[in-house]
Amino acid sequence: MGIMDRVATVIKSNLNHLINKAEDPEKMLDQILIQMRQQLVEAQREVAVAIADEKRLGAQLAAELEQVREWERRATIAVQKGEDDLAREALRRKSDHEQIAIGYKTQWDAQKSSTENLKNALRALSQKIDEAGRKKNLLVARQKRAEAQKHIHEVMTGLTDTSAFESFDRMAAKVEHIEAQASAAAELSQELSGDTMEQRFRALESSTDVEQELHALKAKVQKELPPSR
Repeated sequence: MGIMDRVATVIKSNLNHLINKAEDPEKMLDQILIQMRQQLVEAQREVAVAIADEKRLGAQLAAELEQVREWERRATIAVQKGEDDLAREALRRKSDHEQIAIGYKTQWDAQKSSTENLKNALRALSQKIDEAGRKKNLLVARQKRAEAQKHIHEVMTGLTDTSAFESFDRMAAKVEHIEAQASAAAELSQELSGDTMEQRFRALESSTDVEQELHALKAKVQKELPPSR
């Protein structure tokens, strides 16, 4: 399993764990980003190791190529001095270093290609994490809007429930009934324990008015009668 595959597996595992126990989406998204950035740091360390291996192989290749050039130079000097045996030995050493250099070149090319792929994958991962950070704010805003809409819907549902208004009307009727009972009780109390003297005077005044009206009527009738013979 490659470095990026391991990072992706760890991130996916952590995300599933966070999602399963998540209660607050905003906190969950923050924790997911923290996990992503931690895995990015680990991936960066792994890529740095790969780059170091590439540089080490490159240095070993350069050292072997330098040996190839050095033994060729020595072989040239031996030929110039007429030392053929010494020149042959120098050429054999040169050939040995050439073979080693070929091996290092193969390894270095492979490691260089792998490192370049890792660096590209690391850049892509970093960009995705940055994009996730930007999207987090949008997701949080959407979550808050959804919660607000849910709350509004619950409130409106409560307002359309007629049972509350019916209860209010029943309470208003009950209050009116209590007021009527209180008024009747006050009136009855006044009749039972009110001012009897006041009531008698009112009755007396009423009877006096009737008597006066009766006398006036009699006088009027008496005047209208013809004079008796």
